Amino acid sequence: MIRNFCKKKQYKFLLSNNINLAIKLNLDGAYIPSFNNDRKHLSFSIKKNFLIIGSAHNINEIKIKESQNVKILILSSLFKKNKNYLGINRFKLLSKLTNKKIIALGGITSANLIKLKLVNCFGFAGISYFK
Repeated sequence: MIRNFCKKKQYKFLLSNNINLAIKLNLDGAYIPSFNNDRKHLSFSIKKNFLIIGSAHNINEIKIKESQNVKILILSSLFKKNKNYLGINRFKLLSKLTNKKIIALGGITSANLIKLKLVNCFGFAGISYFK
């Protein structure tokens, strides 16, 4: 089972968009996408080290994620020029509006990896970077 493999390797195992199921399966946490505005999980009994991560693209979504008690916030898109493109300056402005740990996402390559120092983020995530 994947959960056992993750525990053995000391990886965090998070479930996307279903906190109740993540609690029932005794997982390490859950991920709440930017489109999910639900706050039902606030009434659930959650273990102390249960990690809730959320994603946001603007100030309204950041405030919603804060009200959902996320511990880590994924802000996107830092470099990838899509409909959610932020760029370095807007990314820095948005990250200063919260006290949550920030993960940078979107268009991160080995060429612009050094630019991550400019945004003072907790970490980064990427898909194309790891291909």
